[in-house]
Amino acid sequence: MITGVGIDLCRISRIAECLSRPGFEEKVFAERERIYAKNMKNPAQHFAASFAAKEAFAKAGGWGIGKVGLKNVWLERTPTGPVIFLEDPARLLVESTGAKKVHVSLSHDGDNVVAIVLLEGGSQNVSL
Repeated sequence: MITGVGIDLCRISRIAECLSRPGFEEKVFAERERIYAKNMKNPAQHFAASFAAKEAFAKAGGWGIGKVGLKNVWLERTPTGPVIFLEDPARLLVESTGAKKVHVSLSHDGDNVVAIVLLEGGSQNVSL
């Protein structure tokens, strides 16, 4: 059962501008995200994808990014696709819903990145 859906659209140029500010990168992104993005041809695109995934995750649970914490959720790219990793308190928020899996999908087009996150496997009341 799908217990939450979140989507976020992020402009790559906006993140590129933010990256020029001292401390932004360290405040928002986990070390693994920073290493990955900096090794890519267009780092801002990959930072934007990570940012969108964090926002989509927060929306999927209805928690908001302030409650989740930007560095408690990070995105890793694997051979089978992107994966979201969680640290407390984000992990505890997911556990409280009964969700067992967090799915993420990313797409890029021009100056935009979109991320969608699905929370799966919980028990939630359904109204029809």
